[in-house]
Amino acid sequence: MENITTEQLKARLDAGEQLHILDVREADEYAAANIGALLLPLSKLRQMDTEGIDGWKSDEVIVHCRSGKRSMEACMLLETMGFEKTVNVVGGIMDWQAKFGNARIN
Repeated sequence: MENITTEQLKARLDAGEQLHILDVREADEYAAANIGALLLPLSKLRQMDTEGIDGWKSDEVIVHCRSGKRSMEACMLLETMGFEKTVNVVGGIMDWQAKFGNARIN
C-alpha cells in the first residue's frame, strides 16, 4: 500500500489521468457527499465482496473514505485478495472538501 495526498490525487485528475478510485464509506455517507468515485463499502469488502472491481486487480486502485482509516484497512484487505497496487488517500473526503469543496472527479 502506498499513500497519496488529496492534492496529489487532484493534480493527477486535473492532468487527465484515468484512475480507478474507490469510496469505501457506507451508502448514506456517499449519498450525503461524494467526489464521484465508485462506491464499495468496507462492510462489503470485509465479506470478500469485490463485485465490480475484479478487473482492477493488476491496476492501481486509489481508495478513500471519510478520514483515511477505513481506506487503509480496505487497502490491506484488497491486497490479501490479490489486488497488486493499492493507494490510500490520506485525510479522505474530509481533507478533499476542506481543500477543494465539493469538486467531483468526473
